[in-house]
Amino acid sequence: MELRGFEVGKAAVVAGWATSAQEVSLLSGRTAFPFPVELAGSWPKVADDVRSYLYYVGGEPVGYGELWLDDDEDEIELARIIVRPGSRGRGIGTAFVKALLGPALEAGYSEVFLRVRPDNDVAIRTYRRVGFEYVAADLADEWNKDQPVAYTWMQYPTS
Repeated sequence: MELRGFEVGKAAVVAGWATSAQEVSLLSGRTAFPFPVELAGSWPKVADDVRSYLYYVGGEPVGYGELWLDDDEDEIELARIIVRPGSRGRGIGTAFVKALLGPALEAGYSEVFLRVRPDNDVAIRTYRRVGFEYVAADLADEWNKDQPVAYTWMQYPTS
């Protein structure tokens, strides 16, 4: 198992992992299915403060995820985490999130967060298994104020 930087040439592979319009929505807020390859290819180019990764098992990419760095808020957010359909339900997601935590924690930000749609029970269970905790309801309400969805916000204990 290995975490590597994302290569834009793998965008079509990652785009193919969204198996329904619902999964496309979970990743991007869009409902177009199949997932637009050019959208996945554009993710790493959006901003200099985004780090994109692929997670490999047996030489094959099985996971994609990003770290969004926020110097002003001294925090980092894990984002756009997806596991290849054939690799789901086998603990790959848990191992992948743990692997993403490596560079997230090494970056030295004081807080590590993620947000997930509240109906994504599988992801929430995975994040809880890794050690993420729910943020306080009033803080989640504040952060959701300008969001298109009332996300479930979670934080990884860094101290």
